[in-house]
Amino acid sequence: MNAISALVTEEYQILPDPVTGVVTLSGSLRLAGSAEYAPIGEVLEATVAAHPEQITIDLRGLEFLNSSGINMLSKFVLNRRQSPETAVVILGSAGIPWQGRSLKNLQRLLPSLSLRIE
Repeated sequence: MNAISALVTEEYQILPDPVTGVVTLSGSLRLAGSAEYAPIGEVLEATVAAHPEQITIDLRGLEFLNSSGINMLSKFVLNRRQSPETAVVILGSAGIPWQGRSLKNLQRLLPSLSLRIE
């Protein structure tokens, strides 16, 4: 199995754990367009390719995500329709305003998605 690399900058951290299927996103993601978000999408897809029973995307420490990032997450969620054998769980924080509004839309794209806003 190929190792899935973390993405760490001064602004954000993307920390995958292919064994547990948890990908933790934290910091502030203000990248410009889909090309800059592609490596993050690749980390998510590589985590699914490791065949966990479920992938958990932990956004509780992600303070900001721009529209390009929301688009990347939306595409990832839509792709899960083709691989329903992997359950999707998204963890959000009630204390981060954008999450309550935007994450509910992901559930509309994939009704089986489990959204937990804490």
